[in-house]
Amino acid sequence: MAIHPDLAAEQAYIDRAYDCLERARTSANKLKGMVEVGKGGTEQARFEREVIFDTVIHRLKELHLGDAALLFGRIDQEPEAGGDTFYIGRLAVSDDDQEPVVVDWRAPVAEPFYRATGRVPMGLARRRYFATRGRQLLGIEDELFGEHALDLGEGAGLQGQGALIRALETSRTGRMGDIVATIQGEQDEIIRAPLPGVMVVQGGPGTGKTVVALHRAAYLLYTHRFPLEDQGVLVVGPNRLFLAYIEQVLPSLGEAGVELVVLADLVDGVRVRGRDREEVARLKGDEVMVKVLAKAVRDRKRALRRPLRVGLGLQTLTLSVEASADIVRDARRRYRHHNAGRRYVEREVAFHLAESARTPLDAEEVWRQVRRHPEVRAALEEMWPVLTPAQLLHDLFGSKALLHLAAGRHLAEARIDLLHRARSESVDDVVWTHDDVPLLDEARALLGPKPRKAKRDDDEIRTYGHIVVDEAQDLSPMQLAMISRRSLNGSLTVVGDIAQSTGAWAHASWDEILALLPDRRPARREQLTVGYRIPGPNMDLAARVLARSAPELRPPRSVRQDGRPPVFHRVELGDQLGPAVAGAVRDEMAAVGSGNVAVICPASRVEECSRALTAVGVDHGVAIEQGLNHQVTVVPVGIVKGLELDATVVVDPAGILDEEAQGMRALYVALTRATKLLTVVHPGDLPDVIAGADAPQAQPVG
Repeated sequence: MAIHPDLAAEQAYIDRAYDCLERARTSANKLKGMVEVGKGGTEQARFEREVIFDTVIHRLKELHLGDAALLFGRIDQEPEAGGDTFYIGRLAVSDDDQEPVVVDWRAPVAEPFYRATGRVPMGLARRRYFATRGRQLLGIEDELFGEHALDLGEGAGLQGQGALIRALETSRTGRMGDIVATIQGEQDEIIRAPLPGVMVVQGGPGTGKTVVALHRAAYLLYTHRFPLEDQGVLVVGPNRLFLAYIEQVLPSLGEAGVELVVLADLVDGVRVRGRDREEVARLKGDEVMVKVLAKAVRDRKRALRRPLRVGLGLQTLTLSVEASADIVRDARRRYRHHNAGRRYVEREVAFHLAESARTPLDAEEVWRQVRRHPEVRAALEEMWPVLTPAQLLHDLFGSKALLHLAAGRHLAEARIDLLHRARSESVDDVVWTHDDVPLLDEARALLGPKPRKAKRDDDEIRTYGHIVVDEAQDLSPMQLAMISRRSLNGSLTVVGDIAQSTGAWAHASWDEILALLPDRRPARREQLTVGYRIPGPNMDLAARVLARSAPELRPPRSVRQDGRPPVFHRVELGDQLGPAVAGAVRDEMAAVGSGNVAVICPASRVEECSRALTAVGVDHGVAIEQGLNHQVTVVPVGIVKGLELDATVVVDPAGILDEEAQGMRALYVALTRATKLLTVVHPGDLPDVIAGADAPQAQPVG
């Protein structure tokens, strides 16, 4: 990049901006010391200090950038639009006179920095991009509008192309970075879309749908600070590896209060590990389970089979079967949540016992004396037991009789038996699967909290003002119901790629998903069409698989048409696979330098690939255990979705097709993870879907 004539002047401005930022941080620290929360003063005074203290702490977190760049560039308006110049950056910074030095990227005035085009300049005369390393300005890239604009042809659709390409070619670190400096027009349109309703974002590999959704969360919190800061923003990811990968994006944008979860984090008091086999997972995700669980709860509300008799002094108090049936019927009618009806049942049992005395007694006094009698407790457990979700499901799944009673009208006998599993000694010993999680949540919605004298905050299901759902194309109806239950007002951003639907509940269209989400407003649909991450040669190979797996979808248009074509290594004998994988990994490590490398393979080959790398001394991790904390990581194809790596070695594509429920789509996912280099190691012949790919002949590995 040639030295720009304004480089020194812009460096001076950047230095000034950092000085202002440092003074703001110093002022915030002083204010923090002035409002340290102590025990003295009135309750009102302490409350006010706590509010101020929390505000200052939040501001200090905003002002801490670490290594992230403060400024991205500037915009110069046409004289007709005001003629002002605004510097755009990660957060708002003012000077001592409260004049703006840096404008927050989310502010309305910053919108043209991301959205202006030659055809729609949005009042700009010039847009300037900064290339920085820390505080140092390395280069400047200008775009001119109006009479000074150049005819840039097809490339004019990309804003700051030089800065964008530099960002795309930066080595990956095992953590997703923000794109706030290089947001493109179609991405910005989604980020700044209105808050209400459901927005669906369809995006192929490398289009940035995940990072766009996270930037949208940051934008909404900035624009709708009240009420979203109190209502909360929730981000739901597909697995913990994915959450670890994205966890730094929102803090880098100054928003550290957003909750990042997998669905299992939303249920309390249970251990969750592993998944059910596909046919069981599909059944547990079916909407029919709502009816099955509702019937299972209803089956636990029943009349006594024989009268209750309990001694009190010289008398025997009784509760008839008929009276118990009346009590249960009335409680069913009065209470929406099962556990809430228990107190009513207890009061009515006490009343009928008191009325059965030779001389009617006081019901409260009777209850005080008999409530701990084994016969009374057993009767209450028979009529209306207090249940946790885990207890309900443990009893249900552990009894074929209860299962058939609950599901007999809704499921065939063979499907009912799929739900049965051996009963544990204690419900506390049960390890639930991820496919059980939405059933536990549905049970919680039916049962309600246990009766307590003092209501706790966690008694009710927490709702959120906005929810971001990633990889939504794989969620079952029961999982989508679990998410909808947590939406306060029907405001969601739902992102994914139908072509990458690989789970037991892979959906064929967004219509299926939208039918299961809140519909208070008409849903909005957006599509990201430009692929920023994947080099053209890699996308061309993946497009062959896409044409087979989802012929109705078009692959994204790759920004980066250059790059090394995918390399193929054929292995003739089974025992040669490990050495071939290790050799391919070493070649890619040498090619990408400090960049990261992933070995993507069928789940059945994870140990084999790990042993092969250990045998040749390649330090590496296994994603299930260590995440992406090593330069080289072995990742089973089932959890690689959503990740991006500098280089990938895809092992045994035929095995991926055979082992995965949606094999063709899983292979498409595997082939679209690399931002630079892709190598395919295959035992025997390639699958026919990619056998015709234009690739060099196999070369010796290592």
